[in-house]
Amino acid sequence: MRRPIRRVSTLLLVMFLGLFGSSTMIQAVQADSLHADPRNTRTLYDSFAVERGSIVVDGVQVALSTPSNDEFEWQREYPMGPLYAPVTGYNTLGQGNTGIEGAMNAELTGSANSQFLDQILATLTGQDPAGSSVELTIDHDAQQAAADALGGREGAVVALDPETGDVLAMYSSPTFDPNAFASHNTAAVTETYNQLLADPEQPLQNRAIAGDLYYPGSVFKLVTVAAALESGRFDMQSEFDNPETLTLPQSTSEVRNASREACGPGEQATLETSLVLSCNIPIAQLGQELGQDALAEQAAAFGYGQPLDIPLDVTPSSYPTGLDEAQTMLTAFGQYDVRVTPLQVAMTTAAIANDGTMMRPNMVDRVLAPNLDVLDDPEPTIQGNPISAETAAALRGAMELGVSEGLASNAAIPGVTVGGKTGTAETGENNEPFNLWFTGYGETDDRSVAVAVVVVPDENIVGDTSNVIAAPIGRAVIEAVLNS
Repeated sequence: MRRPIRRVSTLLLVMFLGLFGSSTMIQAVQADSLHADPRNTRTLYDSFAVERGSIVVDGVQVALSTPSNDEFEWQREYPMGPLYAPVTGYNTLGQGNTGIEGAMNAELTGSANSQFLDQILATLTGQDPAGSSVELTIDHDAQQAAADALGGREGAVVALDPETGDVLAMYSSPTFDPNAFASHNTAAVTETYNQLLADPEQPLQNRAIAGDLYYPGSVFKLVTVAAALESGRFDMQSEFDNPETLTLPQSTSEVRNASREACGPGEQATLETSLVLSCNIPIAQLGQELGQDALAEQAAAFGYGQPLDIPLDVTPSSYPTGLDEAQTMLTAFGQYDVRVTPLQVAMTTAAIANDGTMMRPNMVDRVLAPNLDVLDDPEPTIQGNPISAETAAALRGAMELGVSEGLASNAAIPGVTVGGKTGTAETGENNEPFNLWFTGYGETDDRSVAVAVVVVPDENIVGDTSNVIAAPIGRAVIEAVLNS
């Protein structure tokens, strides 16, 4: 009689251990993956049972939740969808979240650690669950100016506050309407996603911080000249040979200036003149003398190769390795295989405008609980000091001459100190010969802003220069920030 009892007891123990192990595996190991599984309809329903917090710009909701008449309870809306799509991203049933909707999902749904006590209190008092609002640093006038000035062309614009790192504008074109992703019809959302994903213009890419990175062209000369000044071996009056063409070492390839002429009059050209007139040949010679290690170290000091979230994930810009002498010379003026985001270019310019101190870019101004308590109020953070104040002052002097006398003249604003640098980057891809760049800063007595603009030319603007196309876009954004 005892033997059957022991067998039953053993079987029950094994079953209990199996149940305990399975429950532990589900609750402790598989919980996150099961929660995120798009087939988990309970999670989907639960996520839409909470009034998702708003995303706010200048006191205006650019993403909000309104009551829904279906089983999901709340409907996400984007009143200015295409304008802010690169910033807000989207919140969907079946394709995940992007932009601020994804990066700040825990805060927006009220599930962040900082909101734990609020969740308990809401449960005890019977209040409806609600997420926190996220107020952004974006300046609406600057965002609108970026969109209007870019005018539907492919490209991107970023504006930063050099003193705080606040992101004042982030626009990417072509854009999309995130309202299409807010539908509660999962089949329609999936169809929209697949259509946009297959679109050759790639509207889902945020070109300001990710996607296929750009060749920087002459805006990279700021990094090269910074490396030269930081080395202590050169100053802005250092001179280089000034031929009309330069044959690269151990090669038949020639480097020319954009003007197809020498860099100003005389047999020698200074670094200052080379920046003001955006000449390639003297900068290539400078790169040869500095060497790839010095250029790579200076690029890294400005943030190249480093991961960054703002809180959106930013694709690191890159400076190539394993270069020969000719390749190093090409990288000195932003060619060969230097790749950048517009944000990285704006960060470089912001550091120059801020006496050599680079502030960490940030898009979040405050996080507010439903009862308006401030849950997070990020403080400005120093990212690094890539250059000295003296180097920054010398670069500003050349950039301001570039606007008053050089190839960035269309960025000039009466009564405002403006420094700028244009760039024209050969890509050799898709039959498009170049990208058009402008980066610069504007400052008054009480405010400053740094911008980066990139435009990919189409058949309507091929042949136009960066000063004609990109510089006026930068000027419009600078004016919008300084006048707001």
